Amino acid sequence: LSVEETHQGLLHANGYTKKTDPVFIQSFEVGNLKDLHRRTRLRLAQLLNDTGRPYDFAAAGDPRTYADLATPAGLKEIKRYADGVGVNKNLILPRDAQNRLLRPTSLIPDDHRAGLVVHAWTLRNENFNLPADFRAGELAHPAFPALRGRVEAEYELLYRLGVDGVFSDNPDTAVGARTALLWAL
Repeated sequence: LSVEETHQGLLHANGYTKKTDPVFIQSFEVGNLKDLHRRTRLRLAQLLNDTGRPYDFAAAGDPRTYADLATPAGLKEIKRYADGVGVNKNLILPRDAQNRLLRPTSLIPDDHRAGLVVHAWTLRNENFNLPADFRAGELAHPAFPALRGRVEAEYELLYRLGVDGVFSDNPDTAVGARTALLWAL
């Protein structure tokens, strides 16, 4: 059995069989998601990185990249086999050469127009992982990269832009930021 068949079998054996179940099967490749689309009703998510291309595309000589899949036409294609996308947060919030935020892309509204949910990944608390706009502390301090930045501002920005969910190394921070934003509305 393939990894996908084993994974699907375990989920189905444990009662996870419907779109309404709290499960997403996700992959950076395309072919395995298309195969799973034919074999399960569970929700599927195409993962998109901010560089490179799916391994199965590279192996087959397909020149398309993740950037191609993140276009409105690519998202329309993804909708044929998946329910959502999990995207590198840089595809939503690009940065300049000084690591400062640029204008958000249209990826979230494009995803929603295609009928897909969108989850951003991976949010982390440390300055090293944040745009310069949300870093905190003294840059000259030796521990600066590991210090906690103003990560709640990044969460709030993504939530306000309409992201449907996030991948986080700090789920307590993600939930706290979402709760604070809901209370502020």
